[in-house]
Amino acid sequence: MLLHGYMYTSDVWNDIGLLRLLEKKGIPFKAVDMPYGHRSESFPRSADPARNIGILAAACPPDAFIIGASLGGYMALKYCTENPARGIIVVSPVMSLQRDLVSRYPRVSARVSIICGREDNVVHREEIRRLARLLGTGFIVYENAGHAAYLDQPQRFNEDVLGFYKSVVESVGG
Repeated sequence: MLLHGYMYTSDVWNDIGLLRLLEKKGIPFKAVDMPYGHRSESFPRSADPARNIGILAAACPPDAFIIGASLGGYMALKYCTENPARGIIVVSPVMSLQRDLVSRYPRVSARVSIICGREDNVVHREEIRRLARLLGTGFIVYENAGHAAYLDQPQRFNEDVLGFYKSVVESVGG
């Protein structure tokens, strides 16, 4: 399940070559154009997190592997505090330290990978560091990358996605 950020649509995953790569590797995926996006073509549009989590819950199988960038990362984290998932990758998730969300992080059963850009001017590295501690994981910093690190370094991001996906699938037996 691929969740874009606020300023993008699901097309961003095609733009960086991730969809073609997943197809080539035989990895099933859904790239959903979420109604929270500034450019979303979904109707009706909605900024309501509960409604958007409902859409995500309807589309996700219980063993989902979720990738979320920025606002999509927030949605992925919020979803995983209430629903099972196999693994999640979040790229500079916004609002990840909200008190109600932080209190539910112990419920997250999925393996988590966090990515951020060194020049991110939206989510500060201390927020990422704290999120990583709360989720019991590390984080990867992309040099010469901003908030949308996956756009600044798409080849590296795609390789990191495949590597993490493979490690999650192998750790749970396929």
